[in-house]
Amino acid sequence: MKCISHLLLSLTLSTLAHPQPQFVDATAEAGITFRHVDGRSGQKYLIETLGSGALFFDYDNDGNRDLYIVNANTIPAATENRNTLYRNNGDGTFTDVTETAGVGDIGYGVGCAAADIDNDGYAELYVTNFGANRLYHNNGDRTFTDITHKAGVGDERWGTSCAFLDYDLDGDADLYVVNYMKFSVAENRWWETRGIRTYCSPTDQIAGSHFVSEPDILYRNNGDGTFTDVTAASGISHRALGLAVAVGDYNNDGTPDLHIANDMEADLLYQNNGDGTFTETAALTGVGYDENGMPGSGMGSAFGDYDNDGYLDLVVSNASALPVILYHNEQSQFFSDVSYVSGIGAVTVPYFKWAVEFFDYNNDGYLDIFVANGHLQENIGLFSDATYAQGDLLFQNNGIATGRTRLAEEDRPRFTDVSSIVGLTQLPPKVGRAAACGDYDNDGDIDIFLNNSNQPATLLRNEGGNRNHWIIIQTLGTSIGARITVKAGDLSLVREVRSGASYLSQSDLRVHFGLGEHTNVELLEIRWPSGHVAQFFNLKADQVLRLEEGNAVMAR
Repeated sequence: MKCISHLLLSLTLSTLAHPQPQFVDATAEAGITFRHVDGRSGQKYLIETLGSGALFFDYDNDGNRDLYIVNANTIPAATENRNTLYRNNGDGTFTDVTETAGVGDIGYGVGCAAADIDNDGYAELYVTNFGANRLYHNNGDRTFTDITHKAGVGDERWGTSCAFLDYDLDGDADLYVVNYMKFSVAENRWWETRGIRTYCSPTDQIAGSHFVSEPDILYRNNGDGTFTDVTAASGISHRALGLAVAVGDYNNDGTPDLHIANDMEADLLYQNNGDGTFTETAALTGVGYDENGMPGSGMGSAFGDYDNDGYLDLVVSNASALPVILYHNEQSQFFSDVSYVSGIGAVTVPYFKWAVEFFDYNNDGYLDIFVANGHLQENIGLFSDATYAQGDLLFQNNGIATGRTRLAEEDRPRFTDVSSIVGLTQLPPKVGRAAACGDYDNDGDIDIFLNNSNQPATLLRNEGGNRNHWIIIQTLGTSIGARITVKAGDLSLVREVRSGASYLSQSDLRVHFGLGEHTNVELLEIRWPSGHVAQFFNLKADQVLRLEEGNAVMAR
């Protein structure tokens, strides 16, 4: 308790001396009018509960982060409820270009991801649905073409999260799709509480019916605009109620691994064997269950090195009555559940948690944690003290002593809930679901976009995160999975170019590093998926750099 008291006092004094960044609702100012529609009819169809995703990406290569937002729909579908592409005008505002771009899918949308699948320099767009998924080819002229059928990726199961990765290191972006369960509107089940209809749990939906959980899909990119389903051949064989996928090289062997967050079932961790196959290792590595040996109700998932020891840790969000679980990577193919000792466990238990993401909101060089919250039952207030709309949470990483490769328990970073200090609690509570992080205004600090359930979306602008220094790396060419190390003063930071993560969403593919008070990067090292390693020295802070394998560093 004494150590915690000293830590809180230190944080308070630091906050007084250095004003905290503020997150400001910039939705109207930015011209974003998107409203999510889930078609709720009172029938309590389970598909109405999950929400839909969003992503930041630069679809036209003008240097500004554009925004793609997935919508669900009514049943049957209405043409006005479409997915939306907003082009970033470069002045803090966005323009709806959905119609001219040709990406206004009206399917019952769930998740999304983007990556350059044909290595032409432009990012393609993939959307999962309750129904046929969609793949849009970027034509390089601010339009897209639906190539789903040609590419062979139009699976019609209930897809949730998705992510691009180069699992076989051949230079082409492959695709992983998480699936949930077989579901039929005609045979939907529900609960009744005090005579009032409510959504039932997915396990109850399955019980006594033909509904079963679905296996995920791994598609291998053939390099010619088509994909091959290699799920069985690769060892991706488990069937579960999947909701989120996080991609990261957790064992530092140079190949991307996969964490799958499952609803009311044990999570999965697929270790890449480097030969085109995976081995499921959740039980062996300690990430299938919490510290009490219980499966969670996994919603969101993300990899990130929160203690700057060079190994990726893992954070997983859960439904109410369970904490956000923070797993510390012990560097020995094992993770420890440090949710409560880290300071995030007790705070998060009462919330119904969905998107979760690592990002450095104050540019101090340590990854913080954002959590989006909102209950599943819109009438929950009739049966408990919980609320449907809930505030979101931000946990500040308090940092650690540097220069060690292994950390004692007492030396691990502690997180402090700063939601009130940064302005989140002053915002009207929303029914949170998906979140994507990215520097949409190119001012050096990370902003947050929230796709709320059956409500208007929210764009939160970070004001003041750039009081500390930063550097952003944009990788070009075959770079999904590239690992970047930055050394500045006493900071040694590791990040990866990653698709997917959070919940149903994708954050900016550019890699952001907070540098604290350091104005110079002594070393920037990048390990490309090919295995080639390049080093750059003495780079100035506060700039966006572009890196392409085999070429010199380029300023934005």
